[in-house]
Amino acid sequence: MGPSRPDEDFPYWLVLLAGIGLWLGYRVVADDLYTQVLGTLSKGIRITVLVTLIGFTLASLTGLGLAMMSLSRSIVLRQIARFYIEVVRGIPIIVLLLYVAFVLAPGLVMLINWGLEPLNFDLVRTRDFPLLWRAVLALAIGYSAFIAEVFRAGLQSVDKGQIEAAKALGLNRLHRFRFIVFPQAIRTILPPLGNDFVAMVKDSSLVSVLGVSDITQLGKVTAAGNFRYFETYNIVALIYLTLTVTLSLMLRRLETKIRQGPYD
Repeated sequence: MGPSRPDEDFPYWLVLLAGIGLWLGYRVVADDLYTQVLGTLSKGIRITVLVTLIGFTLASLTGLGLAMMSLSRSIVLRQIARFYIEVVRGIPIIVLLLYVAFVLAPGLVMLINWGLEPLNFDLVRTRDFPLLWRAVLALAIGYSAFIAEVFRAGLQSVDKGQIEAAKALGLNRLHRFRFIVFPQAIRTILPPLGNDFVAMVKDSSLVSVLGVSDITQLGKVTAAGNFRYFETYNIVALIYLTLTVTLSLMLRRLETKIRQGPYD
């Protein structure tokens, strides 16, 4: 019997990780400090999940639009998409967070007020734009550039002969995209798109620099109050590991099902 394929290896790493998780779980049950820290940090899980889900949804929709623009027949649309993608990809996420929060958001408020003032409506204040939504906007902008390249590569991977055959059958562009291009492209798109989703879960921790009460921010506040950094950041790491490993396993299973197809 020959050597097994890499994707058939027994997941010893998962067993080790589960053992660490069980040890930390035991500490949470047996140690009042761990229990207290987990109770505090659990309040931030909702914020982390909210930021990730909304940010990733907006990033995916924007990325798909940018990918379609980059494949457009119009050179203007292609250049606009390329400009956006190259600029945004060249800016670190944490810098983008600060820029959106303290430069772009106030600028948007000024632009809105410029339109409202002639209409005698109440003006919007910068503080009416919560830091939570500024963080979501920043993550959506940052990841949309990377996701656009994922969609573009996936759409270009579809055999052009099938597209020409769909044209010959009289399908319009929308139907060609819906029934021919996208169902095949998703097999190429899903793995890197899933990686970006998991990466956003981790990068959502950066919103703590804006004071958003996510897992990381609550961990910082808790550790600063009880001076028990070891226990606090053990729990922080455990929560993020649980989220990311669970998502990775789910996405890997989904990817396998899509690759096999309905008749395998």
